[in-house]
Amino acid sequence: MNYTMRFSLIFSMLFLFAGIFVQGKNNGQHFDRSVFYAAMSSDKLDVINSQLVILKRLSIIEKEAFEGALLMRKSGLVKTAKEKLDLFKSGRIKLEKAISNNLDNIEFRFLRVIIQENAPKIVKYKKELEADAKLIRTNFKDLSAFLQQVIYDYSKTSTVLKTPL
Repeated sequence: MNYTMRFSLIFSMLFLFAGIFVQGKNNGQHFDRSVFYAAMSSDKLDVINSQLVILKRLSIIEKEAFEGALLMRKSGLVKTAKEKLDLFKSGRIKLEKAISNNLDNIEFRFLRVIIQENAPKIVKYKKELEADAKLIRTNFKDLSAFLQQVIYDYSKTSTVLKTPL
């Protein structure tokens, strides 16, 4: 199963169980995580691009991590190898910078797990997979109910975040 198909399958199942639907609107400085995760699950460039536009206008502390994850997700949907690599690299830089500035942010680590677990081997982005998964499992009970549900649903198809958490 290729990268794009696996991503689509995993996140389609995730949001089917969570009952989250893309609303497509964002007002002011409000950031809707359900819309973000729906965009991450999408195999449509316009949905991902729309969420990237919304993020660019916001000034939230999570902005860099969310943009990075979306850029890496987008890299699996574009056509040319150069564009794939450029998007993945720029997204990786953003996500890694956000993580290094917020070492205790479990959601950022979860985003990295999603990308690492589904990234093609050629990009060699799996170094922190086991450590991030362990950190997520250890801190799972301290997370918001929404994030717990997202992680729990993802864990049903994950090889490193197996249920029960």
